[in-house]
Formats: sequence, C-alpha cells, structure tokens
Amino acid sequence: MCGIVGYIGTNEASGILLEGLRKLEYRGYDSAGIATVLEGEIHCVRAKGKLHNLEEKLAGETNPARLGIAHTRWATHGRPEEYNAHPHMDMAKRIAVIQNGIIENYRELREELKRRGCEFRSDTDTEVIPHLIAEELGKAETVADEPLMEAVRQVVQKLQGAFAIAVICADYSDELIVARQQAPVVLGFGQGEFYCASDTPALIPYTRAILTLENGELARMTPLGVEIYSFEGQRLKKAPRTLDVNPVMVEKQGFKHFMLKEIYEQPGVVRACLEAYFDGDWTAADAAIDKPPTHLGLPPDLFANLQQIEIVACGTSWHAGLVGKYLLEQLAGVTTTVHYASECRYAPPPIAPNTLIIGVTQSGETADTLAALEMEKKRRSGFDQNPELLPRLLGITNRPESSLGNLVASIIDTHAGIEIGVAATKTFVAQVMAFYALAIDLTYRRQAKSPEQLEQMLVGLRQLPAHMELVLESQERYIEELAHDFAETQDFIFLGRGINFPIALEGALKLKEISYIHAEGYPAGEMKHGPIALLDAKVPVVTIAMPGSVFEKVLSNAQEARARDARLIGVTPMDEQDAADTFDTLIPVPHIDEMLSPILTVIPLQLLAYHIAARRGLDVDQPRNLAKSVTVE
Repeated sequence: MCGIVGYIGTNEASGILLEGLRKLEYRGYDSAGIATVLEGEIHCVRAKGKLHNLEEKLAGETNPARLGIAHTRWATHGRPEEYNAHPHMDMAKRIAVIQNGIIENYRELREELKRRGCEFRSDTDTEVIPHLIAEELGKAETVADEPLMEAVRQVVQKLQGAFAIAVICADYSDELIVARQQAPVVLGFGQGEFYCASDTPALIPYTRAILTLENGELARMTPLGVEIYSFEGQRLKKAPRTLDVNPVMVEKQGFKHFMLKEIYEQPGVVRACLEAYFDGDWTAADAAIDKPPTHLGLPPDLFANLQQIEIVACGTSWHAGLVGKYLLEQLAGVTTTVHYASECRYAPPPIAPNTLIIGVTQSGETADTLAALEMEKKRRSGFDQNPELLPRLLGITNRPESSLGNLVASIIDTHAGIEIGVAATKTFVAQVMAFYALAIDLTYRRQAKSPEQLEQMLVGLRQLPAHMELVLESQERYIEELAHDFAETQDFIFLGRGINFPIALEGALKLKEISYIHAEGYPAGEMKHGPIALLDAKVPVVTIAMPGSVFEKVLSNAQEARARDARLIGVTPMDEQDAADTFDTLIPVPHIDEMLSPILTVIPLQLLAYHIAARRGLDVDQPRNLAKSVTVE
C-alpha cells in the first residue's frame, strides 16, 4: 500500500520525486524518505509522519542529482518510526531500495544475512533486499554485462511474497532498476527521462506514455531508454501506451478536500456510466427486435446456463457487492452470495456448476480479492470434461489496466476517474452503477422482467444525475450545520432494510474511516435483537427510509429506537408525513423508486461523515492507519 517513485533523466530528481510522493501520499503516510545519487554517493533523508516532515528536513538543500527514488510508507513490519522509513540501504550505504509490499520469507533471509555478518538498522522486511543485492553485486560484477541488473534479478528470485521494488546504487549512477511481483508498478516515458511509480497520479504531470510492469518482470532504466526483462533473464519486447486522463482530475479545483470534490463528482460519474453501459434510446418496443438495453460487451458464454453468482470484495467494494446481490436476485432471479475476499480465499464455497465469480476492487490491485480470484481460477481449471465447472470470472474495477484486468478475461470499467480521497465515494457509486448494468443485462437475457418494467427502470436511472445534484445543492449546507451537533458524539447507529441495508453499512464505514467515531450499520429489523441495548440519548440513529416494500417496517423500527431516547435522523423523501412525524431530524431526498434509491441515499451519509470529520479538524483525505489501495494481505 506504500507509494514508490523513481526518476532518472536530465532534470533535478528531488523536486520530481517529492511531487510524486504528494500525489501518492494517499497510499500511506506513516513516514517518507528520499535517496538520490550524486558524485558517487547516496544522499538519503527520511522522516517520521507525513510528507511535510520530510519536506521540512529538505528545505534549503541544493541537490542537483538526476537519479533518485522516494517512498511514502504504510507501516506493516515495524513501527512508524524514522529508522523504519524507506529507503533502506546496505551496510556500506552504496545501495538504496524502496518497496511496496511484503516479503513473506524475510525472517529466514534476515537470519541468514546476520550469520554472514550483516547488521540491521530497522525492523522492516525490506531491509533484507539491499543486503542481498550487495552480496549478489559482488558476484555479478565479474560475470555480467549489467551487474546491477543481474544482482537484482538474482535477489528477486529469492524473495517470497508480493512486492514492487526500485533500486539505485552509488556505483551505477545512470541506472534505476525496478521489479514487480504481485504489487503494482508503472513506468513513465519522457524525452530523455524516465519514471516509475506505484500509481499513475505521480506520473500524470510529466508524461502520458506509460507501461505497466507485469508479475515477474524487471526494468532497467537509463537516460537512453528502458529495457524489460523477465525474472529468468529473458529480454522482453513491450511498448508503452497513452494514458487517457486529464491532469485537472488530480487537483482539488477549489474544494477544501479531495473527498468533498469527489462527492460532488458523483452525478458526472453516473452520467458517464449511463453513457458507457446503456442504450440511451432503448424502449420496451426494442425488445421485439431483440435489441438489448445494455452494451457491456461481455461474452455470451459468461452467462450460458448461469445458475449462481459469487461476488468477492473487501471494504466499500463489499458493500457495493451487497447492493449488487439484491439487484441480481430481485431483478434477474439469480442466486447470489457475497464473500469477504479475505475469508473466501481460505474458506471457499464448494465448487458449483455454471457459477459466475465477480471480483470487485476499485484499484484492481486489492491483494485479497486478487488472491481469491486466482484461487478460483486454479481450483476450477482442469475440468475440460465438465465445462460447467470451468471458471467464469468477471472483474469490476476503476482500473481495467490493473492486475485484475490481467487476471480475468472480462472487465466492467466503472469510469469513475482517479479518486484521491482514501475513503471511497464516487468509486462506490460507480461500482453500484456497474451492478445495475449487469443486473439489467441479465434480466433482459433471462426475460425475468417485462420489457415495460425494464424501460421504467431505465427511465429512473437516467433521472438519477439530476436528483443527485439536487441533493448536493439543497442538503450540503444543512448537513454541514447538522454536523456541529455531533462534534463530541462517540457512537452512531445506521439502519436500513432491503436494498438500503448495504447503504447503512457504507454510511457507518465512512463515519468510522474519517471521523474515528464508532459506528455500526444494521438491518433495521435486527435492531431489537441485541443492538437496541446500546441506545440512549447519546447515541444518534441514522435511518434510511424510502417508500417501497419495507417503508412502514423501517418507520416502526425507528420508533423502537425513539422509545429509547435516541435522536433519530431520517434520510427519507421530502414530503412523507409519516416519516416527518417519526424522525427528529430529516435529511430529505427526491422521491425515487426504492430499487434505485441507494445511489441517492448514500450521498447524505457521505456528506455527514465528511462534515463531522472536518468539524473535528481531522485529515479527511488521509485518515490515520488507512491507505487507498490495500496491496498486502
């Protein structure tokens, strides 16, 4: 989850590296460090805490080095202290290494190195790497044309785990070596200058020409170009691609925080999804000529004789999967289960025939989700005599060029654009929109609903962006004022039923993530089965109550909370008198079909979490202990 950046070229490296870290700080902010090569020496500076601490240490320094690496850390092995910050060096301080990932066999390697006389300065798993490279470099310098490259190649074959590393050496001041195994790293191509980074936002200010390293690949970067090799030493031919992204997307554009900007981008994201996934002119009459309402471009054999769907995901993506389960079952009539990827990979469900497995991950790099999909792929392979058991894998991601895109044959691109805020907002909405498209596509294929019903749903979907804009325009200032009431609150309860139960979970997660307030989401009907014991006048209860199949039930559940003196906050349509009589505080949203309501009801909960956190003076975009992309187990 850490952020790594590297540069080699004709410009001063330090400024480029620091700017890259600013763009990647969402990946970790426990410590930061930079190492450059100048006049045959490595100059390394590290600092505990956020990036500004490193910048303060570097202030006033003149460093014309043209080669360097930098790192922002999310702590795994070792406390977030300066001595554990990257880059890490060998004993002679001639080699510097940064890593994103985990070296699973570092203990064995560390003990072997100690027996050979190595002294360690940190508690990290990463520090074994420069020591190993130093050993191999001594051997490679007598036999290899490219000794540093060969030394790194030998070392990565000794490492077990998921990692992306960048290496520089004081004795090779015109080389930057990068390697990848199960952790993301992308290369950037300029004019006589080259870059590497954990993610594309670090590269966008400098280049649009990028190349993603695959698992088991290394890159040797010099001012003359980039060479790609396999871990076995085979030279590979690969070409960069052009990144289609607007640099403005990674700026705040006048908003105080990226999270608030991204909340406001959600209507545009939904419009992009509507354009990408649906036939905007489709009506019930088109069903007579077998014209589908969606154009996802998915192969028909993915759905042939489909009997069940399994969704694997983590965190917010898991909540999106729960909404997807409701849609796939209630619209398309397909039995659907949603698994935590971290649990599924160690306790998978029995292999069943004609099963579609969907992995949902914003980054496309979530380690547990990728591992769960890889496991399904392996355990279902070899069933050529029984094709019904062969793997059918589908990915839903914001990064189709990611590891997920390489693992599965079919992808639904969520079209959310770059999301900088660690707490997911617009990417959640985009994932839910992907599930609407998939559910409607399946419903049409299976004729589970009439064409008229599908047309009605499409009309409602097309109205969503305008409804979302109305909520933002009419409720944000009110929610900002409401947040003042909860500056000292310690506990929250969120309630929902049916398709809005996952939104209650998501609202609670957002509040926990950025405000550090304990919050729990429950199905409203489960309140009386235990959680009601938590309630008193100090515990607000936020209830999502949208007219539909469970509206009256939800209001009744809310009354149970009210009878225990809890303050009731209702997310409910504007002119529902029964709701107005039930709740102490209303956050009104437009009337909309219950089946479509999650896209609307999540917005007030995002805003409430945001404004409570902002009111408390917390770092909304970079909440403590969290990182944007969880690339370790």
